[in-house]
Amino acid sequence: MELLAIAIFTAAFQGSTTPTGRDWIQLAILAVGATVHIQLTQRQEERRRSRTRTVLIDLTAVWVFPAAIILPVSLSVLLVGLIRAQHWFVARRPAHNFLFSSITHSLAATLTHLTFEALGPHNWGSLSVLGSLKEFAVLVVAGLVYEFVQIAYVGGILALGASSTPTVRNVLGNKADNLLEAVTIGLGAVTGILLVVMPPTVAIMAVVTVVFNRLAELDQLQADARTDPKTGVFNMRGWTESAERALGRAERAGRNVAVLMIDLDHFKWINDNFGHPAGDDVLRTVAQVLDEVTRPSDVVGRFGGEEFLVLMPDIGGVAAGVAAERIRGAIAELRIVTTDKRGAQTTIADRTTSIGVAVFPDHGDTLENLMQAADAAVYEAKEGGRNQVRSAIRPA
Repeated sequence: MELLAIAIFTAAFQGSTTPTGRDWIQLAILAVGATVHIQLTQRQEERRRSRTRTVLIDLTAVWVFPAAIILPVSLSVLLVGLIRAQHWFVARRPAHNFLFSSITHSLAATLTHLTFEALGPHNWGSLSVLGSLKEFAVLVVAGLVYEFVQIAYVGGILALGASSTPTVRNVLGNKADNLLEAVTIGLGAVTGILLVVMPPTVAIMAVVTVVFNRLAELDQLQADARTDPKTGVFNMRGWTESAERALGRAERAGRNVAVLMIDLDHFKWINDNFGHPAGDDVLRTVAQVLDEVTRPSDVVGRFGGEEFLVLMPDIGGVAAGVAAERIRGAIAELRIVTTDKRGAQTTIADRTTSIGVAVFPDHGDTLENLMQAADAAVYEAKEGGRNQVRSAIRPA
């Protein structure tokens, strides 16, 4: 991948224009802005990086993206080098990781530049209303190229190097990660416009990026407070908050909501025979499967120990039972690559699950009542031989 990127750089440099004095001044402005941003947010970035469990969204696209669309490709790559050199002291990552990330940013900038130039010419100083709409569309296309290149390049490597079955969340990041990247690129487009029309105002973007960096850290802290660190799904606090809101909407609309209590059978046997790290791998994999086989509107959380909860809006008892059977079957098909007590590689398979289903308003009119009903159904499933789905009993 790196050799392919270098070949693209070589071809792009050969076709690039020679930088002018104005180009060098614009490069200096972006470099100063990026340096201010990096130095004033160093501690925040270290904390964000240490807490991130999947991909890390680099907020310096605010400076790289405008360079990609305005400067010759050689200066765009030079700016990436200047920024990454400063990140070397912040990230403290192995050299090969640092090199890979630097090439990723450079490749995204190069292909964005080539796309933007192919959709030119661009004269932002004398745009009509129709012309401004066209240029806005071109910026959107360039932004999509910038994000797609990073997703494809980084995501592809993560998928190939995954020790277990890769998931969308682990490879591409979650919805909030990608929204953050999109907003960062949007700020980069604004920076580019200011750099062309009124260069001194780029100083404003340096202040904006510092504030934005702190808001991103605050958002991550809030997400961490609602997320189970072991599995990546909601903890009970986060699940309860989301489930209460979904139940309130269903009550106002007169619709059904199902709660699934999912209990992994004989989980203690895994910890006793393979060790707790293997048990943690099983929990993480099950959480990933739940995230994949449920709908985007469903709310997945970890109840505690080996139990998970899923709240499913707009679904009746029969459909909820079908969904529970699908979950039970998906977990039964898992082959989880992990390690045993001695650190040797092993595979855990053929795990069974007992699932209880409760539906609003048939089995309860509050979230607590639904959870109790689903939990009672789980005990019935276990007493009935495990590895099955049971529906809650309608209260008298």
